[in-house]
Amino acid sequence: MGTDEQKLLGKLLDDASFINWAKNKNKNDLEYWNNWIGDHPQNIEVIENAKAIVSGIRFTEQLPNEKKISREWAKVLAHIEDKREFEPQKSGKNGKNKIPLAAAAIVLILISWSGFRLFENFSTTVHKTGYGEIIDLKLPDGTSVVLNGNSEIRYEKNRSRDIHLKGEAYFKVKPVPSTNAKFWVHTDDLKVEVLGTRFHVNTRKEKTKVVLDEGSIHLEFINGEVKKMVPGEIVSFSKYNDKAVHKKVAVSTPYAFWKDGTYTFNEIPLGEVMQNLEYTYGIEVKYESDKLEGYIITGGVPNQNLDICITAIERATNTRIIHKNNTLLIQENLNN
Repeated sequence: MGTDEQKLLGKLLDDASFINWAKNKNKNDLEYWNNWIGDHPQNIEVIENAKAIVSGIRFTEQLPNEKKISREWAKVLAHIEDKREFEPQKSGKNGKNKIPLAAAAIVLILISWSGFRLFENFSTTVHKTGYGEIIDLKLPDGTSVVLNGNSEIRYEKNRSRDIHLKGEAYFKVKPVPSTNAKFWVHTDDLKVEVLGTRFHVNTRKEKTKVVLDEGSIHLEFINGEVKKMVPGEIVSFSKYNDKAVHKKVAVSTPYAFWKDGTYTFNEIPLGEVMQNLEYTYGIEVKYESDKLEGYIITGGVPNQNLDICITAIERATNTRIIHKNNTLLIQENLNN
């Protein structure tokens, strides 16, 4: 690492805002540093090292050669056997056999090496949103991900194009023409495989729903079936019923409008609208009567503030919504 990189590393480690970003805290800090990284891709290695230090992970450890360790360990074992065969056993104060210092040193090296390798190979980056929170992420490869509330993506170190998703996210995958590197999104139901495109994935309601905006993608379901999607299509699949639904949708269908801070509905039943709030805000919805679930909503509802969202839904459906503890009770508005 050069002098300039070392200076940048020091500044990052002293910056409280950067530390919040590295620990996935504070929405404003996340937004600022995601944008900064996008504008300074030449510093991605320093950023990753600084993040690793904040997280307690070391990436630049000098490790002994694996074969050399094996050879030295074999020598130590042979030395121990020779001692046992030709010399009387020596005991310590507690009557236990002493292990030669060389053997202890090799054991320590082996434990340190194997432990580091295990940690290094399986270290995972996780981005998780709270209830009602939306964050815009920039992955190391340049891919943009908008993560909806109560959602999570994770990937192994150095494998940021192999994502595991729980919840809901919108992906704008950056293509890599030089290598045609693929990008994968895994859910409990299926795997999405793309080169570079825009698409929406929702894993709510015990199924996975994929909507394609541009490009083309391949889906591989957990049952082994494969489907190809083109823009303007939606596919949903659940491992529980082992059946895929594949259909065309209108270009203007607002499946991912939530990423801009608004739920947009076009003649959608209130029951379906409230399911979005249940998953996004982690709340429970109850109805004074079953007919209320069938009330139709058309229009936009702000989705980043629950109280404003409730008020907008009340006006759109002429209902009264009582918010108590973690429950919403929907009633008919008898005042109108």
